Amino acid sequence: MKNLILSAIAVVTMAFTTQVYAQKNPMVGGAAMYATKDIVDNAVNSKDHTTLVAAVKAAGLVETLKSAGPFTVFAPTNEAFDKLPKGTVETLVKPENKATLTKILTYHVVAGKMDSKAIAAAIKVGGGKAELTTVEGGKLWAWMEGKKLMLKDEKGGMSTVTIADVNQKNGVIHVVDTVLMPK
Repeated sequence: MKNLILSAIAVVTMAFTTQVYAQKNPMVGGAAMYATKDIVDNAVNSKDHTTLVAAVKAAGLVETLKSAGPFTVFAPTNEAFDKLPKGTVETLVKPENKATLTKILTYHVVAGKMDSKAIAAAIKVGGGKAELTTVEGGKLWAWMEGKKLMLKDEKGGMSTVTIADVNQKNGVIHVVDTVLMPK
């Protein structure tokens, strides 16, 4: 009987720690995202963010996103980049377009760590909509549609957060389904 009780406790403990581990290190693009790694070190492992990683490298932002931060990054997936007009990404990553690429990428970053609870609090304070200032200097607007966190860019484009609260040692990533565009 004692062994049965100990076995039951062990099973419950293992189930609980597995669940906590999964929440702490969510899967993004088929890879675990570790809160002990920085934004770049995690992003390079996501098969859904290869275009973003290539763009960050082309813009020369790797060292910035490896720094202490903290940063909140709205990270577009490869599919998000695929929604752009054909040839856009190839044009943006050319050296002569580095300034434009940097402007677009830094528009996806907010200084500080804003997890979904912090964004929800800002939405509440804003009466249903939060205005976020990006590192690029532009504005993003966030609100909830049901259980979905929505974003609107300065050009009127809309994006949905598909995976929230991917914690990093230097901030947090929220995966988005559309590239956000500054003015």
